[in-house]
Amino acid sequence: MKKILITRRLLRSCEDKAKEKFEANFNLNDELYSQNKLIELSSGKDGILSSLTDKLDAETIGKLPETIKIISNFAVGFGNIDLEAAKKKGIAVTNTPDVLTDATAEIGMLLILGACRRASEGIESAKEGGWKWSADYLIGKQLTGARLGVLGMGRIGQKIAKIAKSLGMTIHYHNRSKLSDDKEQGAIYHDNLKSLLSVSDVLSICCPASKETVDMINKETLEYLPKGAVVTNVARGDIVDDEALIDALERRKVYAVGLDVYKNEPNLNPGYLKHKSAFILPHLGSATKETRTAMANLAIDNLDEFFRTGNCKNKVN
Repeated sequence: MKKILITRRLLRSCEDKAKEKFEANFNLNDELYSQNKLIELSSGKDGILSSLTDKLDAETIGKLPETIKIISNFAVGFGNIDLEAAKKKGIAVTNTPDVLTDATAEIGMLLILGACRRASEGIESAKEGGWKWSADYLIGKQLTGARLGVLGMGRIGQKIAKIAKSLGMTIHYHNRSKLSDDKEQGAIYHDNLKSLLSVSDVLSICCPASKETVDMINKETLEYLPKGAVVTNVARGDIVDDEALIDALERRKVYAVGLDVYKNEPNLNPGYLKHKSAFILPHLGSATKETRTAMANLAIDNLDEFFRTGNCKNKVN
């Protein structure tokens, strides 16, 4: 039976599944392992079931024992893992695609609605009590007729676009390549970022984090947006230059932001806290029982497939 290290707690049914298939080392206290401890606990193991909270950089991967042949990441993203370093060491890296599309798209729409309709201010007023209705009280932006720009029209972007279209939004998108007509569903393709941003009343960031997309939304590109645009991010925090976005909020170039991800999680840039128009969530994209169960089960299946066949369909390096 293969031996694996599971770096964070899973839902009980998923841990039971792991016990059936492997000799598993569980993190019973659900602590965030230091890189040194992760290396130490990997001794004698054949694989690692990692989480996005585990920073498996080149130095850490280089120090992993030679017995480690696979890192199965409990996430669709894999920005926490140095893929080239893993490949060089002969370690396969896998992810959990498809299973979190719906849950993440739901949060993506929540960000759009929360930012456009001033939900943070409304929640605060309701808690404080004593608010008084008036014709202009907490007036926000209506989605009907607004233009949604989707940056990264993958599975999640397509799902958000579908929901937004049902609410009367016009869909625009920028992708590495144009989608087929059946996937576009009437959305308008832009072959460059400037073109997309210039027509985005609301921007939904859905692209993966990579060397090419780090700080893609920055001081320069934010100026391409229409004045009073709304910016939302359900992808990865590294895509946005926080200081530039906060500055755009202060100048009212950007009307509001909706963020489920941000740099240096869980530590939010304090500049956002100065703005009532910032609707912020603590990375809840995949946080439903159904989705977290499916993700963990797929991460376990990825390990099983790799150990049985020497390969895995969800290998990303």
